[in-house]
Amino acid sequence: MRGSDRILVWIGSFLRQALVIGATLLSLFPVYFMIVSAFKTRFEYIEDKWGLPQSLYWANFDTALAGEKFFIRFANSSILTVGSVFLSLIIACLAAYAFARMEFYGKRTLFNIILSLMVVPPVVMIVPLFVAMVRWKLVNTYQGTILIYTGLLLPFSIYLMTNFFRTIPREIIEAARIDGCSSLRVFWNIMMPLSAPALITLIVVNALWVWNELLIALVFMQKDELKTLMVGIAALRSRNYVDIPATMAGLLIATIPIVVVYMFGQRYFIRGLTGGAVK
Repeated sequence: MRGSDRILVWIGSFLRQALVIGATLLSLFPVYFMIVSAFKTRFEYIEDKWGLPQSLYWANFDTALAGEKFFIRFANSSILTVGSVFLSLIIACLAAYAFARMEFYGKRTLFNIILSLMVVPPVVMIVPLFVAMVRWKLVNTYQGTILIYTGLLLPFSIYLMTNFFRTIPREIIEAARIDGCSSLRVFWNIMMPLSAPALITLIVVNALWVWNELLIALVFMQKDELKTLMVGIAALRSRNYVDIPATMAGLLIATIPIVVVYMFGQRYFIRGLTGGAVK
């Protein structure tokens, strides 16, 4: 390799590494800001928003935990997250199995309709959903909000699981059918265990979205005792009073459960995304 070619290769490698490092720092900056702000006093925050705190100020966590009924909010968020993720996972797996391994009239059309729902933003459905929930008397109930979250999670969940099921060799399923397995037994004893990476990926992604969701929780869970953690943290800010350090402390605490879920499933995460990402 000539010297000029070697220089070009080195420059290209340097630019790629610089781009990756820059993107990493950019994505980690909000995390840094949240952590350092959570341990500052309000005076320190006003004086220096980006620097490190002079000392660890733990009173912000007391404000976040006590001021907005933190544990009630935490329980509400946990109920909605677990309920909606579990329900959407069951429905998505059953539907994906039908799309991937069964033949029925209109399968491709129905699958394409479900895919098209992935591009519809939830905000455009707020009014019709609210009218429907009022008519069914499901406003300010866990059941109604879980039902809405489940419907919003299903398009992506069905898409991912369908494509992952298609990667499972058909010979395995045919061998099971020769041994006398029914469709339900093939689904439960073969497809589900082999789809662990995709299942873990769905749990992490869907739990992250539901846990951090604010708009639907704010509209459909209006009673004070039913408000979620994100709504409670947002309530730390009012028109004439903004306690950023206490808000960051609440967000830091709220981040811990999702980080734990991700750490638990990280070994399957990339495999699940790549395995179900190709149509």
